[in-house]
Amino acid sequence: MKFITGKFFYCLFLLILSTVADTIAQVAKLPTQWTKQAMESQLPLSEYPRPQMQREDWMCLNGKWDYQGGRQLASALNPSSPIAFDKQAQQILVPYCPESVLSGIERNQEINMWYKKQFEIPASWKEKQIILHFDAVDHDATVFVNGQKAGTHAGGYDAFSFDITSYLKKGSNVLIVAAHDPNDGKMPSGKNGPRGDYTFSSGIWQTVWLEPVNKNHIKNIRLLPDLANSRLKVLVDAGQAAVLAVASENQRVVARVKAEAGTAFYIPIPNPRLWSPDEPFLYDLKLSLQDKNGNVTDEIASYFGMRDVRLGKVNGVVRPLLNGKFVMQIGLLDQGYWPDGILTAPTEEALKYDLEFTKKAGFNLIRKHMKTEPNRFYYWADKLGLLVWQDMPAIWYPQEDTTRTRSAFRSELKAIIDNHYNAPSIITWVPFNENWGAFDVKEITDWVKQYDPSRLVNGNSGFNNNPDYQKAYGDPGNGDFVDTHIYIGPKNASVPDDKRAASLGEFGGLGLFVRGHMWPVENNAYGYEPTKPALTDRYVLLLDQVEQLMKHRGLSVAVYTQTTDVEHEVNGLLTYDRAFEKMEIERVKEVNQAVIEEGNRIKQ
Repeated sequence: MKFITGKFFYCLFLLILSTVADTIAQVAKLPTQWTKQAMESQLPLSEYPRPQMQREDWMCLNGKWDYQGGRQLASALNPSSPIAFDKQAQQILVPYCPESVLSGIERNQEINMWYKKQFEIPASWKEKQIILHFDAVDHDATVFVNGQKAGTHAGGYDAFSFDITSYLKKGSNVLIVAAHDPNDGKMPSGKNGPRGDYTFSSGIWQTVWLEPVNKNHIKNIRLLPDLANSRLKVLVDAGQAAVLAVASENQRVVARVKAEAGTAFYIPIPNPRLWSPDEPFLYDLKLSLQDKNGNVTDEIASYFGMRDVRLGKVNGVVRPLLNGKFVMQIGLLDQGYWPDGILTAPTEEALKYDLEFTKKAGFNLIRKHMKTEPNRFYYWADKLGLLVWQDMPAIWYPQEDTTRTRSAFRSELKAIIDNHYNAPSIITWVPFNENWGAFDVKEITDWVKQYDPSRLVNGNSGFNNNPDYQKAYGDPGNGDFVDTHIYIGPKNASVPDDKRAASLGEFGGLGLFVRGHMWPVENNAYGYEPTKPALTDRYVLLLDQVEQLMKHRGLSVAVYTQTTDVEHEVNGLLTYDRAFEKMEIERVKEVNQAVIEEGNRIKQ
């Protein structure tokens, strides 16, 4: 009896301890205005996740899942069977990573992560094929449906899906996801790696969802504007089927084309309205599949922007041209980190907020640094009118296990390009940053340019810098940009050569301490100012210097560091919690727009 009582109290103690730990995990170190809403949501981030390939019928699986994780658990790396979930399983809020406060558990470096979700298929989906979508899981994912393995995927930044129809049953179905992430720097991880500066993250970190389709359905599309010929190139991946494509401008049909899936075809766009930061016009596109009897078997809603980006000479200087004209690119380094969600914005409103702020402050460019975002981020960039440079997340140790690590990098780079190929806002791919994990830079730069000739490529942004653990690869000598990073700068920025435009891929990094709005660590920046007006004065001076470099030394791009503070870094225009604007934004906008306007006056 004494033993039983002792055991009872011991178990009670563990239960209380677990409850206390969960309660503590729910207290954000630095909450945002969206933290409470996200924590209390039953279905967080429930907006349709794929705006350029939208169907009416779908089911969001975000929300509370059962969860078990830790180094001591059975390995989650390509397991042959799922583990059993016992009473000690916790509840995690998907799609927030286990390391985040929004997840409800705030763990640290789990490595092995096991998720469980029960769901029922609506009766209206009977006779349909059911596709299970994951927008991002870091890094290796294995998916089980009702105990059967449905598929595996490797890669932390690209979306993937499985047809799970054959594994389903009537009534309740059980989905188990095993996610494995050692975070050892041997897979693409960017700042989310062993030499990254910030909190690691892993596991499910973007939306999970279901979609019913017919057997003959559209698997993917590829859209390419062709301004020279006033048309849109379209490729529909759907097996053998007829395609009806309808393009519309403000609900007015401008073109209707019948074609075949699997073969590229063109939609004429007479007198096209061009997409640009000043006028981000988007056409609507409806694609329908028809069987041999003319019956519609699938239909998706999409959109596209008619824009062209390339290099050309302006007054004898090589510069990037948007729709045939030089537009000075004034941008922000956007790292996309959040104090509550880490890599995942707490809500749709929050995701959109950073883009709206960037636009409000008069910038026309975002350099999405060392990570990707959900498709909805690029949708808002398309819709609001922001140019995007998309970085590839770095691999940290490409010299180790080279066959595996380098193949993984190349594979995920291709997958990221494929995932976001249709976004008109993305105008430049950036395979490497400051020689971090750099290898075969020249060859990879050429490969990206060949794989997607419709965009510019900046092979090694900031090639003048390098990590101390790796010898600098340096300027690859090819691609579309000569790109240096200068802190504080902009003095000594790149100058164009006879084939490449000049970019200042990072500069600035000026800090301002704002009590009550900083991450609880020792904070730092490249330089400091004591007040908001003083910091604004300094920024205006930097932009005046950028203007001089643009006019007299051929500079075409300048990217200021950065949109927000990030953990220990206090060099953002916004505090990390997005609660305080650290500069006088109207003055920032005024000087940004003045420099862009001066660029427009350069003889074309």
